[in-house]
Amino acid sequence: MVDRVTYTSEFPIFYVTVDIAIFTVRDDELCVLLVRRKGEPFRGALALPGGFVAPEEGLMDAARRELGEETGVTDVVLEQLATYGEPGRDPRGRVVSVAHVAVLPRQVEPRAGSDASEALWVPVVPLLAGRRQVAFDHRRILADALERVRAKLEYTTLATAFVAEEFTLSELRHVYEVVWGADFDAGNFQRKMRRTEDFIVETGRTKPSPVGRGRPAATFVARSPGVHPLGSPITRAQPQRG
Repeated sequence: MVDRVTYTSEFPIFYVTVDIAIFTVRDDELCVLLVRRKGEPFRGALALPGGFVAPEEGLMDAARRELGEETGVTDVVLEQLATYGEPGRDPRGRVVSVAHVAVLPRQVEPRAGSDASEALWVPVVPLLAGRRQVAFDHRRILADALERVRAKLEYTTLATAFVAEEFTLSELRHVYEVVWGADFDAGNFQRKMRRTEDFIVETGRTKPSPVGRGRPAATFVARSPGVHPLGSPITRAQPQRG
């Protein structure tokens, strides 16, 4: 039997928060959903959606609640990323944050609420370059979340989560190019996708060219719902963009 812990000054109470990094491809850039903080600390700074976990809540429930309250986004599949608990990461006290990550296939327009004065999509690359103020240690969390997404594109079917249920190979290739910041040869990419039997399935339908020129493109769907490991990984391309 485990004795009940009695908190004393030697064992201060830790506060627990959740933070959520949600990515989408928007205007040919990888973007993350951020909020502008309404109050202190870091009033006016950009931050990941999130907040304190209530005593009766589970971590995932708290993440979904905070995301909905601050951005209006509710229909999303969250994955736990990592835990951040360095002393001094939050000026309000000893705070441990459990971060989550997700991707969205569509350009949802966020709606600010709760303690956020604004909710907006922000391009990831310039944000990580330090060109805008980011609250707490959220730039570090964002960098870790980005690497998680980039890595999962290699060995899982995560790329299909960025596109509509029915998509073309060009649209799927665009996901890899934007997230990895690299260019793919269209022919090589198409051959690789068609050989990866556990990834996508051709529908037998076509989609008009987005620029109104060229032949209609064949459309595909994910072979199975959700995100699954790939039997044959997609090798990460090296960045080639400026």
